[in-house]
Parts: sequence; C-alpha cells; structure tokens
Amino acid sequence: MMFNSIKHTKISEQIVDQFKRLIADGKLKPGDKLPPERELIKQLGVSRPSLREALNALVAMGLLEVKQAKRTYVKSVTSKLIEDPLSLLIKADTQKIFDLIEVRKAVETWAAYHAAERASMEDLSELDTILQKMKIAFEEGLSWTKEDADFHLAIAKATHNTIQMHIMSAIYDLLRASMVKIFADRDKAKQLMNHHQQIFDAIQSRSPEKARKRTLEHLNYVESVVKKSIERQGSASR
Repeated sequence: MMFNSIKHTKISEQIVDQFKRLIADGKLKPGDKLPPERELIKQLGVSRPSLREALNALVAMGLLEVKQAKRTYVKSVTSKLIEDPLSLLIKADTQKIFDLIEVRKAVETWAAYHAAERASMEDLSELDTILQKMKIAFEEGLSWTKEDADFHLAIAKATHNTIQMHIMSAIYDLLRASMVKIFADRDKAKQLMNHHQQIFDAIQSRSPEKARKRTLEHLNYVESVVKKSIERQGSASR
C-alpha cells in the first residue's frame, strides 16, 4: 500500500515543531530567554499541560534548558558535543588553549566580516550596549569577562547564520575561562577594551575587511598575552 493513514497531531507536537522551526531559522537564538509560561500559553493559544509537555520534550532533545528561577532558555545545539570534551582537553593540556584561539581566529574573523555586511540596527544596538557595560565595569574595577564573551557572541548573532550562532554559544564558557588571567592586568584589559571598540566601529561603519582585520589583531594579542602568562607559570614552577 502506497499511502499511510493520516494521524491526528497532538498539540504538544505542533508546539515542538514550531520551536524547532524558530530555532532552525535563527529567530530563537542560543541564550534567548523564553517568555513566562503564562505569556507563552496566551501567544500560542494552548493549554498549560500541552505547553509543559512540549517544553519538556524540547529540553529532552537538548534544544532548551531550564536555569535559575525556573526560566527556560534556548540552548546551543552543539553545546554538549563541543563544550564538555573541549573543557576536559584544555584542563588536561593548557597548550590546547592555543588550538582554541586558532579556531577562534578562523571562526570570528569570518563572523566580524559578515556582521559588518549583515548586522541590523538591533544587532548594532546590542553590541553598543555590551560595550557600555564593559566600560562601566572597567571604570569600577569589576570583571567584565562575561561582557567580553557576550560581545563575541553578539557578533556571531549579527551574522544571521544559525550554525555560527550555535557554535559560538557552545564555546561561550570556554571564552570566559580563557580570558580570566588577562583581565587581572588593568593595562591589558584596557587594550582589550580598545580592541572591542575598534571592532564595533568597523562593523557599525559597514567595513567588512576592516572588521576582519581588527578581530584578527585582537586575537593575535590575546594569543601573545596567554602565551607569556603560561611561560611565566612554567618558569615559576621549575
């Protein structure tokens, strides 16, 4: 027999399909916080049991995750495939951090180039907001490793390439961990601040090649500082 009988699709399955499409299209991005349950019920026009069944299924699929205060967030589809194994590698061999930086050079220079071409006004506003938070934290002597990682993730989002967004989101925590020691030095932190401003200016002015170049200069600097830091640690331990 050629045809299969038509089956009634559960409401929860329709909700799951809609979320999958939004994530695949990049309309829901890694790290995005979903509206409260009551608001989702209203927007989707469904019952609470159907919504909860769908959200639980999406969490089980690894597309969503529940964090503090029981809020639900969009998860990077590559997070467990990339982040956990890489964390173990870097902990086992600190030299692997240079492999991460090398990959960042390839991925992020591409991202900056295309962000300069594709960034929306909303993307530019988000990047500018993150920069202002960086400056405030720097002036107050606070850590801004989170804002640093947020900045690079926002550039990935500005490419409007769904796969790029998920890859960058997957290594988000690795970015933060790899930058901690650099931020301990105020002069180096100020240099990083200037780099971020230059990258943003290039993206805002729609200068793809300049954005690519500024990002590469930034990551070359990060690489040199991390290398010196590890060399000092090696000398001190001898």
